[in-house]
Amino acid sequence: MARNPLVAGNWKMNMTVPQGRELVAYLLDQKDDVTPVEIAVCPPFTALCPISRQLQEAGSSVKLGAQDIFGDGTGAFTGMISAPMLLDCGCTYVIVGHSERRGRFGKLEDWMTPALQDLFADNDETVGAKARVALKTGLTPIICCGETIGERKAGKTDQVVSSQVKAALSALPAGKLDQIVVAYEPVWAIGTGEVCDAPEAQRVCALVRQTIRGLSTAADKVRVLYGGSLKPDNAEEILVGPDVDGGLVGGASLKGPDFAAIVRAAKATHKA
Repeated sequence: MARNPLVAGNWKMNMTVPQGRELVAYLLDQKDDVTPVEIAVCPPFTALCPISRQLQEAGSSVKLGAQDIFGDGTGAFTGMISAPMLLDCGCTYVIVGHSERRGRFGKLEDWMTPALQDLFADNDETVGAKARVALKTGLTPIICCGETIGERKAGKTDQVVSSQVKAALSALPAGKLDQIVVAYEPVWAIGTGEVCDAPEAQRVCALVRQTIRGLSTAADKVRVLYGGSLKPDNAEEILVGPDVDGGLVGGASLKGPDFAAIVRAAKATHKA
C-alpha cells in the first residue's frame, strides 16, 4: 500500500521566535514540488502560535506539530500544556514518548543534580495515555519507540521496540490505529552522529509494522518514520526502505538546506 511520506522536524529546545520564522521562511521559499511528501515542523511551545500564523498567511501546506502533550482539559498542572491549547495554536501533530522524555539525560547540565536526571520520566503507560488524549481531541500522535545502546548490545532491540509499540497502542481505540504515526528512533543514534545502517533501519521499521499488524488490520496504513541522526548524506539510502515512510528529524531540521534536502530525498524514494 502506498503511504505518503512524512518528514517532521523536531526543533527540541532550540529557536527563538525570530529564528524559527527565518527558518520557516527559508522552507517556504523553496520552489521544489515535493508532492506527495508531507512536511511538519515541531517548534518549542513559545513559537507554535507565531509559526502557525506564518504558515497560514503563506497559505502553506506545511503542518505544525508540538513536542509533547499533557491532558485534554484544564487544571493545576504548572508547566504543562493541553490538547485544546495545541489545537488553538493550529497543531496537527504532537510527538509523544520521545527518548529525551522517556529516559535519563545523557549528561548532567550545570544546574542539574543526579536526582533530577530522570526529570521527565515518561514510560510506556504515560506515552499511551498521551497518545490516547491526542487521538481523542483530533491531534495525530507521532509515537516514538527505540532502544538504548545497552539494550542493543544485549540483543534486546526487537524485544524493547515491540514492547513499547504494543504498550502504547494497546491504550488506543482499535478503530483509530490507522490515524497514528510511529517513529523508530534508536536512542544511541540521537544527537550522537551515529546512525543505523539502512538495512537495519528498514528491518526495525518492518518489525514495528509487524507488531502493529498483530493489533490491527490498519498496519499497512500506518506511517513508520526513522529518526536518529538522519541527514542529507544518509537520508536517501534509509528512506528507500519499503517500511520507512519518512523521517523524524532532529539536528538537521534546524538547518534549512539540510531539512529541505531530506524532504527531497523522501520524494525521490517515495513508493508509489
